[in-house]
Amino acid sequence: MSKSTRATLALTAAGVSYTVLAYEYDPDVDRIGLAAAEAIGEHPSRVLKTLMAEVDGKPVCVVVPSDREVSMKKLANAFHGKSAAMMKPAAAEKVTGYVVGGISPFGQKKKVPTAIEAEAMAHDCVCLNGGQRGLQVRLAPRDAATALGAIIAPLVA
Repeated sequence: MSKSTRATLALTAAGVSYTVLAYEYDPDVDRIGLAAAEAIGEHPSRVLKTLMAEVDGKPVCVVVPSDREVSMKKLANAFHGKSAAMMKPAAAEKVTGYVVGGISPFGQKKKVPTAIEAEAMAHDCVCLNGGQRGLQVRLAPRDAATALGAIIAPLVA
């Protein structure tokens, strides 16, 4: 497994301090974020999952704790839209350039607007996908938000 991905290169280029955490990825689990949290020994609220969605038909990136679900109404509101829906996996892979299970908000092929759940800002550090299956990066949530130019908003149901 490579510990240098488009995500880690983007973080390095942005001058963000982070730690790489590798774990054994299981493609058969139902909830990838929860499995990642268990594998790296972090509480699920500190392991953030990266989801791709559409607000009014336009792609957006959504980062929420792995033990929570996105509210489509709150997601649409965060981007001043009328409606939101999850993006189909094939479309998410095409937009990001990553494979499902390895989608990172950092270093995506096409830059899209990003929102991070406000609750995540309460932690000293959080973990996000590092750009491939079985790879997480640990960093300060404010650094992640700054690097992504992300909106901080309530997004979970």
